[in-house]
Amino acid sequence: MIQYKFINIKSLIIWLLLFTVATFSHINAQEQETDEIDLLLDELFFSEDKLLDDILESFNTYSFIYSNVSFNSNTFFSGRDYGVDQFNIVPQMTYYHSSGFNIGVSGILYETYTPNWDFTNVYLGYYNTIGKQKKLNYNISYSHFFYTNGWDIFTNSIDIGLGYRNKNKTLGTKLTGSYLFGKDQALQFQWSSYGNFSLVKQKQYTIKFKPQFRFIAAQQTIAFEYISDINGETIIDYDDIFDLLNTQINIPFALYTRSWDFEVSYNINLPSKVETESDLNTTSFINISVGYIIDLN
Repeated sequence: MIQYKFINIKSLIIWLLLFTVATFSHINAQEQETDEIDLLLDELFFSEDKLLDDILESFNTYSFIYSNVSFNSNTFFSGRDYGVDQFNIVPQMTYYHSSGFNIGVSGILYETYTPNWDFTNVYLGYYNTIGKQKKLNYNISYSHFFYTNGWDIFTNSIDIGLGYRNKNKTLGTKLTGSYLFGKDQALQFQWSSYGNFSLVKQKQYTIKFKPQFRFIAAQQTIAFEYISDINGETIIDYDDIFDLLNTQINIPFALYTRSWDFEVSYNINLPSKVETESDLNTTSFINISVGYIIDLN
């Protein structure tokens, strides 16, 4: 009789959990920057200081750089607490053009890792809306990752996202799929739904409440060993599975001005155990981000 024994999967899936941080960071950054596009266009369109011709020209042709620095009070891989408390910082800078194309660079700096700067991500993307009411939107991007330690399992990512929001842009949902490849390949999906509510709206600034929840699922490799009853040898088999890794609830408050945005959010992770993992604890962290828009027109 063949006896099966699962191997500790932590070391086998840590690469995926680490990459989840990488892909999630730049996908989430791109989604936040998409909101900044809408906000900038709204400000330009509804500005009382502009003539109609200037408004329409600004609305249809824009070119700007958006930079952002985000601080996370703790680091969790797919919502999992791996026993080391450390903050991380995610800087990014992106150039946007009214044609829909954008190009950017981002990365992650960890408090205790050696080296602290984990990777640099360079990406090229395209964003646009569908229909006159612009309720449907989509984005396509390609990313290349330069890891400081030379890690080369996943060095590329192709991301495709499709989103829907209501006419007032107060509610929306989005599904993003990522194909990760390098020396190995994997799939990852993220589905998020969000609200976008103005609490205070003045001429010089706007305060918003933007709650969001998201689900992250990914392909991963599970290994198990068994003893053959033919010759008594120990054999290791690998099984590729696709499963839900984490559910995250995001509770943010944001302040927007014409050029600056400031956001503070409380985030709750509800990680889902896979295969031989034991029950996982709920984790949480605080995020603080600052963004700035440079209008190039």
